[in-house]
Amino acid sequence: MIKKLIAIALVLGAVAFAIFWLLTTPQKLTSTQMAGLGNGNPEMGEMVFWAGGCGSCHADKGAKGDDKKRLGGGQQLDTPAGLFVTPNISPDRETGIGSWTEEQFANAMLNGVSPNGSHYYPSFPYTSYAKMKSEDVSHLWAYMKTLPEISRANEPHELSIFFQLRRGVGLWKTLFLNNEKVVNNLPDDPQIEFGQYLVEGVGHCGECHTPRTALGFGGYNKSKWLGGGLTPEGDGKIPNITPGAKEIGSWSVGDIAGYLKSGFTPEFDSVGGSMVSVQENMAKLPDEDLEAIAAYLKAIPSISD
Repeated sequence: MIKKLIAIALVLGAVAFAIFWLLTTPQKLTSTQMAGLGNGNPEMGEMVFWAGGCGSCHADKGAKGDDKKRLGGGQQLDTPAGLFVTPNISPDRETGIGSWTEEQFANAMLNGVSPNGSHYYPSFPYTSYAKMKSEDVSHLWAYMKTLPEISRANEPHELSIFFQLRRGVGLWKTLFLNNEKVVNNLPDDPQIEFGQYLVEGVGHCGECHTPRTALGFGGYNKSKWLGGGLTPEGDGKIPNITPGAKEIGSWSVGDIAGYLKSGFTPEFDSVGGSMVSVQENMAKLPDEDLEAIAAYLKAIPSISD
């Protein structure tokens, strides 16, 4: 009897391991994702670069102007999971991503998978980038190759033991990684639709402005989309930017677009905190892009402060 129970336990264990291994296998680009790659335009890619805020995390902290294009990494992000260190994503072939292929870059952006086939941690906001069009990934890749090569070796993350098993990120992805729109039933308006793409996808605004579920670490509480969230360090609050917010809720589309362009509120207060770098990035975008972002923010469901 004991031998039979042991045998059953071994079989169940093997089945459980096989299921775990299947569910956590890093994914390759789908045929749909592959179809949109190629013929990247670096000029269009520069707009994707600024909308995505690459320099805010991968350049030196506090970098301004063209220094935001020096993507040697090294910024530290202290979170409840441990200390994440942003990697070198400059075109340097030895320490950056200069030896990558476009397909490898796209798989990182859209699926959170590294060239060696391992999962990236969701401190890299690929849950938002997964909503990007493949052609925009190609444009971004074309632009990234024009940036300065920075020689800086990557530093390892310092994570708690529970978070060191990268394979387990695959289970997290089954819950939170998809390319679906966050907000449905919006007005049928091309401007709002484009704003949704910029906010929910490449701009990854929800990464900071939306609270997390109990599982945390990238799982949006979609019932409070853009209703304000904790800072990644957990020691402060990032504001609500829905129509129900006490401050921004009363702003017009023009007010919001003007704030993103100039850094000044309608009351002539200036942008502060981590939003400074975001605003500086957004100011590089065409006015129509900023107006589309503002139109989307005025159309989403209200969350009260």
